[in-house]
Amino acid sequence: MSNYPGNRRPQADKQQSIQYSSNATGYDRQAEETFPAEFHMISGCHDSQTSADVSNLNTQFSLPNPQGRAGGACTASLLSVLYEEHRKGSIDSLSWVNLLRNMRQDLLNKGFDQVPQLTSSRLIDVNKPLELINKSSDAAYGTKRAVMIGINYRGQQGELSGCHNDVKNMVEYLKNKQGFQESNMTILMDDGYHTNPTYSNIMNAYRTLVRTSQKGDTVFIHYSGHGGRVRDLNGDEDDGFDETLIPVDFKRAGQIVDDDLCKELVKAMPRGVLVTSLMDCCHSGTVLDLPYRFTADGEAMVRQDQFDFGDVIGGVVVLCCCFELLGCLFSLLGE
Repeated sequence: MSNYPGNRRPQADKQQSIQYSSNATGYDRQAEETFPAEFHMISGCHDSQTSADVSNLNTQFSLPNPQGRAGGACTASLLSVLYEEHRKGSIDSLSWVNLLRNMRQDLLNKGFDQVPQLTSSRLIDVNKPLELINKSSDAAYGTKRAVMIGINYRGQQGELSGCHNDVKNMVEYLKNKQGFQESNMTILMDDGYHTNPTYSNIMNAYRTLVRTSQKGDTVFIHYSGHGGRVRDLNGDEDDGFDETLIPVDFKRAGQIVDDDLCKELVKAMPRGVLVTSLMDCCHSGTVLDLPYRFTADGEAMVRQDQFDFGDVIGGVVVLCCCFELLGCLFSLLGE
């Protein structure tokens, strides 16, 4: 059920004008035209790095009432930093710089060496307070929506143990601290209870999210599971590989390639929607193909050199992480 008076909201304009800042470059203008919505993606590591699982969330990250023991290091670190900011009463002033650097320090203190990074569809001042909730003039009528996916690959080679816990812990945070309602959350997990995270079900969840989202809405997308890489066939990747998400039925249905995510989810998201996505999987750093990047050890967000805009579209914040490569794709494939 939508949360606006009389279950009606003002009709969104079919054609919305784009207001550019005075210092916008041709690159920035193309980014806004290509990506209607605003996407920001926080990843737990560079594409060349891997991340680790956490064996005990209680002792290593001290999350409040964690669901289970195991989980992803990036998800756990993110939640640890966010909960601490809430505890101190400083969550509203938390910047992207401080979030990523606090995550980086938290991970280092626990023995993890990955460097968190933020990618975005807009060139933003990372020293200003971050926004997980849409605060635009249309947000008073907006709905908070989420798609949460956790895959443990039960009974398969490369089975994981913490992905369901990651989703459960993030769901609790969104409900208790950010005002999301579970009725507006789509949860996919291979636990025999929720919708099974098959290739078709994942893509249909993303398409439904795009179809139902409107200007002023807030969206959170979370994926915890295996990620992979396949040969780039259209020449849009500098390293020659496309990044992928690996659904539970990948052996039959294949992997979800970043080009398809960009087309079906990112590029299709309506203008005026704010989306934050946490991708806790291998090779997640560029899985949404966004044009701007900031790393926890950097000073400012930069334009990505030689970025191929192709025929892109969308507006989202994405938080991404990686599991250990050898314990991830190769073990899953049995190689």
